[in-house]
Amino acid sequence: MGFPANGSDGANSFKFLIYGRTGWIGGVLGKLCQAQGIDFVYGAGRLENRSSLEADIAAVKPTHVFNAAGVTGRPNVDWCESHKVETIRTNVVGTLTLADVCREKRLVLINYATGCIFEYDADHPLGSGIGFKEEDTPNFIGSFYSKTKAMVEDLLKNYENVCTLRVRMPISSDLANPRNFITKITRYDKVVNIPNSMTILDELLPISIEMAKRNLTGIWNFTNPGVVSHNEILEMYQEHIDPNFTWKNFTLEEQAKVIVAPRSNNELDANKLKKEFPELLSIKESLIKYVFLPNKKTA
Repeated sequence: MGFPANGSDGANSFKFLIYGRTGWIGGVLGKLCQAQGIDFVYGAGRLENRSSLEADIAAVKPTHVFNAAGVTGRPNVDWCESHKVETIRTNVVGTLTLADVCREKRLVLINYATGCIFEYDADHPLGSGIGFKEEDTPNFIGSFYSKTKAMVEDLLKNYENVCTLRVRMPISSDLANPRNFITKITRYDKVVNIPNSMTILDELLPISIEMAKRNLTGIWNFTNPGVVSHNEILEMYQEHIDPNFTWKNFTLEEQAKVIVAPRSNNELDANKLKKEFPELLSIKESLIKYVFLPNKKTA
């Protein structure tokens, strides 16, 4: 299946239909489009309602569709354990319906997914620097949220029009946002200290727009190269934001007693993304440039 050419490279030749207006990523995407002069409209339809999606596309006539809608649970993914049908409706039925409608309309769908479908194992040991690749089969279904996401990713592989972006522990320069991973861990009573792959939205969301312009499809580990631990982030926070900040650690075993569902910890191999976008910074460089220096408290 071929996709229609988008004409010139100018911003005006693109029109994006974005789902997830009230979400964090969806909101930032809109602001980025405004800043770049890209025409965009937020979808009014419900993902699980096929006719409403078809109506949106007929009205908007987009060149690309972005899906930043989905259920992650409030305050965290434990919500999904007790709201399984609601989780399926949006994360499975809704996402697949949108992908199917987009394929029918010959549109590329940029789908913000998750990399929280893997956990360190014998072939990818913690601290080894060996990350999971795009073609690896998910090995973490400890939470219902991750289980649904792994199922959808597997099914979406059959849709040649879908670009699946595996986001992990998203971070942005907006330290007031409660969804921000840094904001979350600074408010916890105790944190585990495990290295993980993470996504700096300030750097990577503009890249996702460029990926749409290039009509890139398939699965992408959408994280900055390398890993960073919770303690390393909090040390940077202490150095740049609040010198009086302190925190306490606890073990995975202790954490398990206060959460409903296990959490994913892993390293994703970001070489595919780095090859396409050589300017992509490592996770620690990106944290300093995009998050901590802009927020640095000066005496």
